[in-house]
Amino acid sequence: MENLELNRLLGGKTMTETMWKCDQVRAGRLYNRMMFDTKEEAVKFAQRMQQMEPDQMFSIEAIEARQVWN
Repeated sequence: MENLELNRLLGGKTMTETMWKCDQVRAGRLYNRMMFDTKEEAVKFAQRMQQMEPDQMFSIEAIEARQVWN
């Protein structure tokens, strides 16, 4: 029952134990941080942003979901 409620709260998406953090860094400072459910989503986002903002650096890192949803 608890899983069904969590699923409903997340808009029908199933929650995984791993999330992907994508940090955008400009001039050595954190500019933006986005969280994604899959590595593919994070990579696609970084590639699109790199085309629009070539002066930004991107790092993608796997993290445990409980670090985000604590």
